[in-house]
Amino acid sequence: MDVVSTAEVPPQERFAFWREVCSKVWVPLDARCEPGTDRGFRARVALSDLGPVRAAVMTTMPHSVHRTVKLIRREDPEALLLTCAVRGPGVLGEQDGRRAESQAGDLCLFDSSRPYLAGVVPGTLEGRVLVLQFHRSLLPVPPRDLQRLTAVRIPGDRGIGALSSQFLLRLARHMDEFSPSDTARLSTLTLDVVTSALADALDAQDAVPPQVRQRALMAEIRTFIQKNLGDDHLTPETIAAAHHISLRYLHRLFQENGHTVAGWVRERRLEQCRRDLAEPRMTAHPISAIAARWGFSSPTHFSHVFRTAYGLSPSRFRQQCAQTEDLCIHP
Repeated sequence: MDVVSTAEVPPQERFAFWREVCSKVWVPLDARCEPGTDRGFRARVALSDLGPVRAAVMTTMPHSVHRTVKLIRREDPEALLLTCAVRGPGVLGEQDGRRAESQAGDLCLFDSSRPYLAGVVPGTLEGRVLVLQFHRSLLPVPPRDLQRLTAVRIPGDRGIGALSSQFLLRLARHMDEFSPSDTARLSTLTLDVVTSALADALDAQDAVPPQVRQRALMAEIRTFIQKNLGDDHLTPETIAAAHHISLRYLHRLFQENGHTVAGWVRERRLEQCRRDLAEPRMTAHPISAIAARWGFSSPTHFSHVFRTAYGLSPSRFRQQCAQTEDLCIHP
């Protein structure tokens, strides 16, 4: 992951520097800031290429970027840019005669081939936004349908939009933790989730290939499980109900991926417990409390499944982690 920041740039040069960064990271853009804020402007962007998808988490003071006809004539990569507000006031967007103001968790789409305006909502000190950029041909949605969605707020608090938002917010918050093998897998998952969210916003699910819908649904289900691991009421029944699918279909999805639902949940919970047991700052927390934190209500059961998974008891694992870091990294 690469990081570009204004922190090392002289205050009087920061916004000019950021204007250049915007055009190099995304598409050629004209950046503008609030009057009087150019001196001492602060912004930072963390970049990760997920295969053909460029993911950028931008933390910045309010400003706007303008994609003009002149800049489009200079260069047009025929890219789509999808924003997801991670923190702060949200994103303003204007394109194709529409104007949207999205809040944290909402999605908003822009097309580089036509003029648009996008920006962090003014009036606050700082906002954080995830921006995904990819060639429009990567989405199995007709261009005429995509044009209906530019500068349209896709709510992140209900329906498919909420499940997609959860996936993208988690992507933004953990982008620095992904290995090269993770990024290759996340490329497909990210495009599938984005396709599902946009198709749902169009009410055009039939236009999306079944395998794409299935992969997107699995990504959303896994994100839901990860978010709710600490809930000891997390069961296959509650997972199926949250995604409006039958229990039988849920089990079939996991079986096709070589897992059981309960087994996959248990593995994720064990990973979290193992991480906490290896964390020096958690040594004051009893093992039973760590187990309960991640959904294991019975200490005896937890000890048994932990030993089965890692070959030693939770207490012995914690002791050895205090002696050697390598054991904790490679169980």
